Amino acid sequence: MKVFIAAIFVCALPATALAQARPETTRMSCAAAQSLVSRAGAIVLSTGGPTFDRFVRHRGFCTPSERTEPAFARTLDNPQCYVGDRCLEKTNEFDP
Repeated sequence: MKVFIAAIFVCALPATALAQARPETTRMSCAAAQSLVSRAGAIVLSTGGPTFDRFVRHRGFCTPSERTEPAFARTLDNPQCYVGDRCLEKTNEFDP
């Protein structure tokens, strides 16, 4: 029984880490959001309420089948802050 309880406890630890809040763009300046993406390379940020997005520093953080496009988010000081890029699936073989 003790082993079973210990196993449940160990399995619950990663779930606790996943429940941590993401940084929220609406609570930081545009420069702070840009800096966070630049330092992390790729990061998921909350963009207000239940919405979130993954922002990347450059295409190297995307899969080979993806391309990038500029990504914007609302911040404390800018309603359309360029935070970084977003990875999107290429639509055809000629997509950059």
